[in-house]
Amino acid sequence: MRRATWHLWVVLGVVLGALVVRTARVTSDGGMDNAIVVRAARVWLAGGSPYDDPHFLYLPSAVLAAAPQAVIGRSALSVLVPVVVTGCLVGGWGCALRLHGVGLRSRFAVLGLIGLAVGFAPFAHLVLLGNWTATAVLALPLGLLLAGRGRWVAAGAVIGAAVALKPLLAPVGLLFVFAGRWRGLMVMVGVPVTASVGAALLLPDPVGFLTRTLPFLLRGDDGFVRLYEASLVAVLPRVGVPGAVAGGIALGAAGAGVWCAYRRWRRGCEEIRQSRPSGPSRLSSPLCLAETAAMLMLSAFLVSRPSYDHYLLVVVPVLLAGLSCEGAVARGVWFWLALVPQLPGVTWPYLEAVQRRAFRDAVTLCGLAVTVGVRCFGSGRVFSPPPPLPVPSSRGAAPAERRAPGASEVPGVGE
Repeated sequence: MRRATWHLWVVLGVVLGALVVRTARVTSDGGMDNAIVVRAARVWLAGGSPYDDPHFLYLPSAVLAAAPQAVIGRSALSVLVPVVVTGCLVGGWGCALRLHGVGLRSRFAVLGLIGLAVGFAPFAHLVLLGNWTATAVLALPLGLLLAGRGRWVAAGAVIGAAVALKPLLAPVGLLFVFAGRWRGLMVMVGVPVTASVGAALLLPDPVGFLTRTLPFLLRGDDGFVRLYEASLVAVLPRVGVPGAVAGGIALGAAGAGVWCAYRRWRRGCEEIRQSRPSGPSRLSSPLCLAETAAMLMLSAFLVSRPSYDHYLLVVVPVLLAGLSCEGAVARGVWFWLALVPQLPGVTWPYLEAVQRRAFRDAVTLCGLAVTVGVRCFGSGRVFSPPPPLPVPSSRGAAPAERRAPGASEVPGVGE
């Protein structure tokens, strides 16, 4: 691809700069969601339990990670947090591009990022909230990039660090199981467990996550939060489906998604399963890694509590960056139709209220899950190449099987 001209870089800088400046002007503590974590850290520094706030849904390690923000002024946080969140989103897009072998200076790289920032509503929403989902947006493509180069232990460390901050990427552990990379899986599990146990010992309520947050997540009885959740277990009851039936549908859909991810892995990642890359410069099956991981995450979003619109940013850039690859799911029309509800500035009939946005998000989530699932279920068909046609010897030349290595099979060429 051609390199992007300076005009495109200027447009990108203006778009991202305007987003950061607007967020800094209208938020405090870096955004509503980041403020929850910062408030929990301030409570801990004051001697209280961060889990007194039912909306603090993070592991204990996140309290220590947020502690530096607790001693920074609110005005500084209002600028620093949107800059860091935007940097994570840009870094995640860059890693997704490198996963698929796309140059960072190409026009597609710049135009794709502009398109995400301008044409995909969850991008600006995530920056405005300052949600720590941004760490997962960066960690998933970076982890896949490392895994594609055979560095599964490093990939486990990256994913594990993101889980320690926010346990959003926990389903990616199944990717390590599919690949049989047990050392990488142990690192992925060990990093957040070690960090959380160590941090919990410093809290006045060491088991607060298990006794307060986990039951809250399982019950999902927060009427305010439920209005913004896009998972099937939250959306279906709002249209009259009994809770037990909605849970069964969501579990069935998630199970089907995991099966599709496993099928994608088995039918498309032979290079990773059967051999190791020869060196750090070689990348194995990027489409297989991206689509398998995306299917695992989408399956979790269908049934998880909570499940918000900005969670889509974890999978969309990884899939979109593969647009240049033959057979990528982003080349299908259904991928783009699933993203239509996320166009900013479009008012949809009967969904004008903010509290009904979850229905639009659920359409996108289910549309992406079905699209990627169909791709995973039917991909990776391997056809054996036809046997080479016999080439008659010319002028007494030796048969093809007796020729020296590197000799041409076409008579008269290379003689």
